[in-house]
Amino acid sequence: MTEKVYKMQLENISKSFPGVKALDDVNITLRAGTVHAIVGENGAGKSTLMKIINGLYKRDTGRILLDGKEVSFSGPMESSEAGIAMIYQELNYFPELTIAENIFMKRQPSKAGYVKWREMMDQAQKILDYNNLSYDPKMKIKDLPIANIQMLEIVKAVAFKAQVIIMDEPTSSISDKEVKMLFDTIVRLKEQGISFLYISHKMDEIFKIADDLTIIRDGKSIISGPISQFTEDSIIAHMVGRSIENIYPKVKVPIGEIVFEAKKLCSERTFKDVSLHVKKGEIVGMAGLVGAGRSEVCRSIFGLDPLDSGEITLSGKPYVPKNVSHAIKNKVLMITEDRKKEGIIGVRSCRENITLASHRVRSGIFMNLKKEMKEATEMSDKLKVRFAGIETTIGSLSGGNQQKVLLARWLMLESDLLILDEPTRGIDIGAKLEIYNIMTDLAKKGYAILMISSELPELLGMCDRIYVMSQGYITGCLDRQDFAQEKVMQLATRSEK
Repeated sequence: MTEKVYKMQLENISKSFPGVKALDDVNITLRAGTVHAIVGENGAGKSTLMKIINGLYKRDTGRILLDGKEVSFSGPMESSEAGIAMIYQELNYFPELTIAENIFMKRQPSKAGYVKWREMMDQAQKILDYNNLSYDPKMKIKDLPIANIQMLEIVKAVAFKAQVIIMDEPTSSISDKEVKMLFDTIVRLKEQGISFLYISHKMDEIFKIADDLTIIRDGKSIISGPISQFTEDSIIAHMVGRSIENIYPKVKVPIGEIVFEAKKLCSERTFKDVSLHVKKGEIVGMAGLVGAGRSEVCRSIFGLDPLDSGEITLSGKPYVPKNVSHAIKNKVLMITEDRKKEGIIGVRSCRENITLASHRVRSGIFMNLKKEMKEATEMSDKLKVRFAGIETTIGSLSGGNQQKVLLARWLMLESDLLILDEPTRGIDIGAKLEIYNIMTDLAKKGYAILMISSELPELLGMCDRIYVMSQGYITGCLDRQDFAQEKVMQLATRSEK
């Protein structure tokens, strides 16, 4: 549907928290049977707006109109009953329960206080069949891939008459094939008149799936319109408030001697005969498809996973990674791809997370709190970490700011090799630009950087050389003058070394 029938209208929505105006007079109109993308930097106010629509937060001013009638919700249940469903980036499900139990959570058919199990299973089967999902409703949901759990969330929303579905970064942890499956489902539901509010920072996906777009910056709706009136550059410019000449701030820096060299590294079942090197001042990329072995190689170098054979030298001296502590002592540092699981300590302050590995702020076995505060504050200022203060709990920060805190931790130490695994995954374009600038500054200072990324434009834009892996082998290495997306993909899809 393309006619201007408004399913939902957000008028002059404002919301303040102590010391912060999160939303300031936001206006968005969602047309029936369309996808309306909402983009903006982390901290721009997107999540706050969605929580107001979903009834988790109460707006200070403004109106929400659904089918032309003003509505107000005191909680998610009221929002759901009005036909609004929210599918979060962190999916909300019960892994030990069945598919049927998850679909009918809080809506189980019952009689005299007892769940009518057979009726629930039959209804769940009908819902699955209608949506071409060939699963047994008695199957535990933990046994499904993430993409299929996400699909079940959509199916559940539609089964219970949702007319507006809010999706927050829905493709952050699924494959390209699964993204296509998701988009096919969205298109089918659009044809049934269902509308979507779609939050994403992935430009290529926005242009594929969105009909309309609103850009939010600093809590304000900056511009709205049909997706056809925007380009990637214009979206980025509106998001960050300035024109972007070049997203990737790659500059030519003097390349020094080889700092890190690996020869014929092997690890059973994950990678074989991997040889690579990184020079002082270089940013070297590792490209490949999911499962190619890139992260596994780097985790072994950092001592996280075992290495079966091969030789490594650091500045010409032999290095055998025993564990993470040993790697850090040898000036090999790494930010892994899962910052929440293996990087940050979410319940601790930014100060504690920054100084976690540093001996500079200790006096014997005791922490020198004054020195710790000073150095953590200086490092966070240097990297432009945005928070209320150094004692802010890191778990409350945006992904981009969490990543900068992790960088700050390692910059407190000396480094011969800095490994960055998916350094900009899940963060917005503004935060990406800041991470790129930090990487460029580190290269200027002579850091040797090894970067894994699933975003080819990022590798092509930031790297001096790119190693490409396929099925556990390095299939080629490209110098900057030879960079081309097609060449990388050819090497990434080779079936043999």
